[in-house]
Amino acid sequence: MNLETQKITVQKSAKEIFEFLTDLNNFESLMPESKEKFEVDGDSFLFGLKGMPEIRLVLKEQVEYSKIVLAAASSKLPFTLTLNINAIDDSSVESQLFFKGDFNPMMAMMIKGPLQKFINTLSENMARL
Repeated sequence: MNLETQKITVQKSAKEIFEFLTDLNNFESLMPESKEKFEVDGDSFLFGLKGMPEIRLVLKEQVEYSKIVLAAASSKLPFTLTLNINAIDDSSVESQLFFKGDFNPMMAMMIKGPLQKFINTLSENMARL
């Protein structure tokens, strides 16, 4: 299952947004209002949203100033969340989130809507930085 957000413009340099998002503590400010739990542990963070199971994401890959990849720590829900950062100029970037998961068709059907809403919220909150 592949999902993506609209491209958004963030009024920060590529370096600023990359450094902000590689500090996993800052993901808490991007979470939806329904966040009930958020804990950072080294290169991973655990979050829980109302009515959903807790998920741990691990910082899997980072390409300086252009790409950040987070992956699910559990093999029960194998997925990655990739953030692409493209500099427009010295003070703004275009950013987009991509979700890629390997789920059975029934699971994919059940979680597609909530997941799209979740990544859209992360993206919208990033635009407000």
